[in-house]
Amino acid sequence: MLIDIIAGARPNFMKIAPIIRALQSRQADGGPLRYRLVHTGQHYDARLSGDFFIQLGIPAPDVNLEVGSGTQAEQTAAILTRYEALLLEAPAALCLVVGDVTSTMACAIAAQKLCIPVAHVEAGIRSGDWSMPEEINRMVTDAITNWFFTTSAFANANLRQAGVAEERIIFVGNTMIDTLLANLERLQPPGFWHELGLRPGDYFVVTLHRPANVDEVAALARLLRSIASGTRGLPVIFPVHPRTAKTLRQVGELPQSLHLVEPQPYLEFNYLVKHAKAVITDSGGITEEATVMHVPCMTLRDTTERPETVSMGTNLLVGTDPTTLGPALERLFRGDWQKGAVPELWDGRAAERIVAALERVLGGHG
Repeated sequence: MLIDIIAGARPNFMKIAPIIRALQSRQADGGPLRYRLVHTGQHYDARLSGDFFIQLGIPAPDVNLEVGSGTQAEQTAAILTRYEALLLEAPAALCLVVGDVTSTMACAIAAQKLCIPVAHVEAGIRSGDWSMPEEINRMVTDAITNWFFTTSAFANANLRQAGVAEERIIFVGNTMIDTLLANLERLQPPGFWHELGLRPGDYFVVTLHRPANVDEVAALARLLRSIASGTRGLPVIFPVHPRTAKTLRQVGELPQSLHLVEPQPYLEFNYLVKHAKAVITDSGGITEEATVMHVPCMTLRDTTERPETVSMGTNLLVGTDPTTLGPALERLFRGDWQKGAVPELWDGRAAERIVAALERVLGGHG
């Protein structure tokens, strides 16, 4: 029985890797499911895509839709058209989508319109912020999903509130944490580690890509000055997202402690996070990894779709006002940061639970 696994952008790759490994393991034991890996090509840069496939042991895609760059609408239309053509030529029994990128939503729509059921990994998470494209993707995908694989009690509650039947909500844990735990011993320092004289616990990691933080030159400049001021001269490692790079070129002179680097491969980036004094970010996924590695994390957003990282993890919602970052950093330097705990079922076995559930719902074994 063939299932499609959809991947389109870097956040997807970390989530599909353990699912593919779990499916391969079950196949070796005579499991009933086969998979077809469909890469939409939403992220086509080797740094954003190829490195992750190599480092995480993801096999070459069976199909690459090669949609490339474009506006939200252009990418959505290209994915819809090309994935529909694939399904018409060679249907799947189920479409498995992960996360909340454009590919997630577009492939779910294409499949469902051809009466192919959809399963959504990381279903039910909500920020409440409709200005985020990812929030729209989540809502649309969950509106047409058949099986909801969830990461937390918060996600379960969101789905129940939306009227999703209990038997369609399957609490499995977090596949991104499966990938992290499987690779902790393989993490490696980036090439610039010694060049910059970095030492564990003595530098910060910053990632920024949300429009509210990076699209306006003056706002980004204020935020970077606030980061440099609050981090007390310690090195700040800033892997620059392509979206952010466009604005940075107009900012002018940057604080000396800020070190701009290329987007990092998986093993190098998480090495940086694991050994940082703290992480300052507007990403959602990094807050999960920081929580599991017990690294203090400050999120430069007003809302989060991962509230468990705040309620029980190491994450603090700082907001988008640069003046609120200083007090948070002072608290960190005082040694007054919450220790944090690992959320339920973030144990490295989420993918195994997903594959077992897929076998059940598709009429396979168990």
